[in-house]
Amino acid sequence: MRYITKTDLIIVARNSGYLMVGIGVMCLIPLIFDLIYFEFDILSFVIPGLISILLGVFGLKYFDEKTKKKMRLKHGMMISSFAWLWASIIGGVVFTLSTNIPLLDGIFESMSALTGTGITMFMDVEVLPHSILFFRALEQWIGGLGVVVMVIGVLTKPGSVSSKLYHSEARDERIKPSIKATMEKTIEIYAIYTVAGIILYVLAGMPLFDSICNTFHIISTGGMSVKNANMGYYHNDIIYFISIVLMILGATSFLVHYKVIKTRGRSLLGDLQFQIIISIIAVVTLMLYLVSNIVPMELLFTAVSAMTTTGASVALPSTMAGWPSFVNVCMMCLMLMGGSNGSTVGAIKLVRMITYFKGIYRHVREILSPDGRVVPIKLHGHTIPEKSIAQAGNFITLYMMFIMFTWALFCLFGYDPFRSLFAAMTLQGNNGLELGIINYTLNPILKIVSMFDMWTGRLEIYPVLITLRAFFEIFKR
Repeated sequence: MRYITKTDLIIVARNSGYLMVGIGVMCLIPLIFDLIYFEFDILSFVIPGLISILLGVFGLKYFDEKTKKKMRLKHGMMISSFAWLWASIIGGVVFTLSTNIPLLDGIFESMSALTGTGITMFMDVEVLPHSILFFRALEQWIGGLGVVVMVIGVLTKPGSVSSKLYHSEARDERIKPSIKATMEKTIEIYAIYTVAGIILYVLAGMPLFDSICNTFHIISTGGMSVKNANMGYYHNDIIYFISIVLMILGATSFLVHYKVIKTRGRSLLGDLQFQIIISIIAVVTLMLYLVSNIVPMELLFTAVSAMTTTGASVALPSTMAGWPSFVNVCMMCLMLMGGSNGSTVGAIKLVRMITYFKGIYRHVREILSPDGRVVPIKLHGHTIPEKSIAQAGNFITLYMMFIMFTWALFCLFGYDPFRSLFAAMTLQGNNGLELGIINYTLNPILKIVSMFDMWTGRLEIYPVLITLRAFFEIFKR
């Protein structure tokens, strides 16, 4: 049976035009810093940017009269998957033109930034042009909220198109009645926290340019800093504390942020996922402090970074690799969980973990209960549908299968099994904490697999699987 028709492809091509235009504009924004710092590397940004804009405009114009069919969720997932891949390729071209790194490494860098993974292919980021450093930060900032959410929230009109594209990026929470208004309000909240972060960093003594870029990568839970030592470069506990607060804010649902003012903070303190994030970070940090000799701030910062899937660090990868295995195993557990649904984080996310374990507990209770008794599962006072329980279990199983495959592949290429498992988890969870094996020396095959993991991790697997299924169906024709 054919699931993809010519009309489906036209719908995808037409609506991808908005995203291609937005991605092209994204490439032109760093020209501001290129001119401020007299770097004059204009063509590296203009050429990829114009290519994306022109192709996007062509798609919008050429397919305008051919899209009478209503957009469905499968179209949104295909468009979203293509948008992330296209943004990574165009961004990769920018990196290659500007720094002369291999195109594969450039695309890896772009994919890592956009997905909020934060692993870099550059040996020394401090020698990079300011425009490129800002471009990496901008990609993280846009990717943290979502390429589709950012572009559609600005460029499109309210309607079913916005709704399908919003859901295609694994988002379902509404701040406002309409999806369009929800996206606009989300961007507004995101921008407010960004400005606040920049001001706080400047007040803490950080240079303005560093403050802008670091706020972009911290609030987006991206983790790709402008310094080789990441946030550890600054040796400032106040800066570390600001970063911790921003990471937790980035890992908290935007719906909760929206309600903070109206409820005078009660929505934040009363949110179950926020309570779990704070509790787990506190318990794990205290436990690891008691069983190790690691500096408390390094433990706290790393635990927050792992839980929020930021990947920012105050300890070098080589230092982390020397930590006790128990410490790094605990960090891997945090990396698996992630933060709140409807935030900027990657990984499995707490709402799925809660639903999954409630399902297990319900099964145990049903076995102990009299025959025929139905035990409901509730979250926030609402009964969780059976479909949601099954979906949480299916996603976690699929997620772990991806990790196992990547882990086995790293081991096949001769890497240490423990570090390979850590790497597989950090890639699939878009985390970025790393023990020193993912860099420019990585085998090209592993780089491609790593990019695939980051891509699927950010889109929560299913949109990419839908897109690949459609591609193979077209190829068979």
